[in-house]
Amino acid sequence: MGPARRPGRKATWLAAAGGALLLLGGCNSLPDSGPTESRVNQDQRDPKKNTVGYGIVQISPDLITLLQSEAPPLFSSLAGDETPAYGKNDRIGPGDILQVSIYEVGSALFSPTSMSTGMGGSTGATGGGTGSMSGTSTASHLPLLSVDGSGNIEIPFAGQIHVANMTTNQAADAILARLKQKSQAPQVLVRIASDIANSVMVYGGVRRPSRIMLTPNRERILDVIALAGGEEQQTHADEDYVVRLTRNSKIAELPLKVIENDPAQNIVMQPGDRVQLTFQPRSFSVFGATNHITQVQFTTPTLTMAEAVSRVGGPIDSRADPNAVYLFRFENADILRRLGMPVDNNASTAPVIYQLDMMNPSSYFLAQEFMMRDGDLIYVANSASNKFYKFFGLITTIISPGTSMGGIAR
Repeated sequence: MGPARRPGRKATWLAAAGGALLLLGGCNSLPDSGPTESRVNQDQRDPKKNTVGYGIVQISPDLITLLQSEAPPLFSSLAGDETPAYGKNDRIGPGDILQVSIYEVGSALFSPTSMSTGMGGSTGATGGGTGSMSGTSTASHLPLLSVDGSGNIEIPFAGQIHVANMTTNQAADAILARLKQKSQAPQVLVRIASDIANSVMVYGGVRRPSRIMLTPNRERILDVIALAGGEEQQTHADEDYVVRLTRNSKIAELPLKVIENDPAQNIVMQPGDRVQLTFQPRSFSVFGATNHITQVQFTTPTLTMAEAVSRVGGPIDSRADPNAVYLFRFENADILRRLGMPVDNNASTAPVIYQLDMMNPSSYFLAQEFMMRDGDLIYVANSASNKFYKFFGLITTIISPGTSMGGIAR
């Protein structure tokens, strides 16, 4: 019976091998985690498959230089002239609310009755006046005055006075000049009750979104954020917050941590600035032949491609193609035009695939200079031989369990 069973076992093996050979013809249908390098290149040239119009660009020193030259503007580029100047942020402007007090000696123009205060006429004067005078003085506090859109205020008996871009002392002098012929030795005191012109708006992810009044002390961007209560969620890391500064129609964004670590970015605030604090955890995604298919947060102000790949354990030796590490990104259209790629004239961004050859030692240096951005996607392509190993495993599964090919063949 022993010899009689051998043809049956051989027939079983031959049937299994034949079935496996049939499967070899359809090897491309085996499950895979993504395209190989050749498939990516082939599909990029096929308009039917490359419907989004992406291009493939090798990461090179010239590309690194180009990307670094297109870095978003730093806050220091918006600083302008920050030379300390006396009287900065103390100018009157449209929208300000002024408190005007007028002191008179003898017959008071602004008060129906004289109120003896026992003070000399020059007491409390801030806007000018000549010497001290004997006699009683009367203090009259006018109703709060709003500076109109043209920069003017209306003073009884003095008419309309232009005070925009004046200091409080200069405004007092201007009022005094109008009243000298109408009142006996007047003295004028002007105070800004509500400073709208010298203020910045701070909003977004702060505890107390509000208008912050600037002073001659020259507050900086971290100062006004602190005056607005700081971050709304104190449990989140500073790296997760982005500061957006709008100044004179120009916009710059920086992580809060960068401003804290670089004093040059903690610039002096200027009237009219708008500061928005946003909780924006940046992340990138990883697919393909890596140890982890996942989405990863930056957690640091900046992140290089080398650091991003290492965070997920790097390519898998048995599956990955180190020649084909790709980064998918919607890039600034101006960058792609400078690279010579066809981009729609009206487009602000366009898709691109950056390729890194990790078999080239110099590429590791480039990976340490290539900066990641929020939303980037890293794909490590499978090796072309990966399908063979899967096919070999499939044969073993069909022929086995428990029986080696050599044992079946005997």
